[in-house]
Amino acid sequence: MERAVPRAGIRRRLRLATAIGALLTLLGTYAVSTTARADAAPGTNAIRVAEFPADCGFSHRLPDDPIIFPGLPGASHMHSFFGSTVTNAHTTLPDLLNSTTTCNPGVDTSSYWVPTLYRNNVPVEPAIVTFYYLGEGVRSDVVARTEPLPQGLRIVAGNALATGPENSIARWSCLHAGHVPPSKNFVNCPAGTMLESYLDFPQCWNGRDLDSPDHKSHMAYPVNQACPASHPVPVPKLRQVLRYPVNGDPSQFRLASGPGYTMHGDFFNAWPVAEMARRVNDCIRPVIKCGHDGRPL
Repeated sequence: MERAVPRAGIRRRLRLATAIGALLTLLGTYAVSTTARADAAPGTNAIRVAEFPADCGFSHRLPDDPIIFPGLPGASHMHSFFGSTVTNAHTTLPDLLNSTTTCNPGVDTSSYWVPTLYRNNVPVEPAIVTFYYLGEGVRSDVVARTEPLPQGLRIVAGNALATGPENSIARWSCLHAGHVPPSKNFVNCPAGTMLESYLDFPQCWNGRDLDSPDHKSHMAYPVNQACPASHPVPVPKLRQVLRYPVNGDPSQFRLASGPGYTMHGDFFNAWPVAEMARRVNDCIRPVIKCGHDGRPL
């Protein structure tokens, strides 16, 4: 018994010494790791995704479309407008440049619009609206030579006249319900989730025209991860993501343009030239994920 006490004490001291040694080792590793990160070159810890976003809340509704029906108020189906607060059938680039905006960042006075969604014939506006500017869908060498979207560029994506899902590039899904397969038409989202719409705009420009007679020919989608020779200038891909505070029976929903597969989007670029160029240089070309301020996250 007389020998048991000191042995227990020795064991306790050994355990304490071991614990202290482990703690010192951990602190040493942390110090080295922190120093290495502090000394690392800028961008080493950047998130390797070529992206910068703009969140643009709902502004207003009008049956106008300054791209498809310029100067003709009331000529279009109903549209929901985001970004610039002044957009109507007569809107020009100077109007956008001098307007207020619903976007974060506030420098983005571009106009974005989509056909209004109705639930049982009552208009519903998205609760969350994000426009992502991306460098994806093309080879890395194409991303590296992406050019800024030219100010005044007008782009239309999707097919308002689609007669079936096969004529559509729309995509519908459910927020927080990934088990529901996406579809080109409305989907049945469970209670507590939101109906989502995704739409990708073309990212290859012909390098000359800010618009075209059919409002599409000046732009093209990549082919085999590269821009076609007819549209050689890669620009950031605009991805439109809308989240509507509705769910349930898809038969309750319609767009102003028709079924879900007629979803389309319009974009009239009014980003300040220097701001767009900075974001392309700092976020898209080096493949870095940036926040609303165009700075790496």
